Amino acid sequence: MNFEFFIMNGFGIYVWSAFAFTFIVCLFLYIRTRKTLKKLEKDFIKEANNLSEDQFEDIKNQKIAKEILISHSRS
Repeated sequence: MNFEFFIMNGFGIYVWSAFAFTFIVCLFLYIRTRKTLKKLEKDFIKEANNLSEDQFEDIKNQKIAKEILISHSRS
């Protein structure tokens, strides 16, 4: 293997550390966002289960709720 590619005329340490730092930050943000989304989904399901049938029908008739329900049923 050609180590000149990894060394990059002495600048390799800066380039590869920047790649590693960027990867670690992106991974951290992904994990944090995923954890937050799971928590919000649980809270939403808990709230949705507490709605009465009349409240649910009122919400279903709203335009934004219709769009959300349609997009959710497609996936």
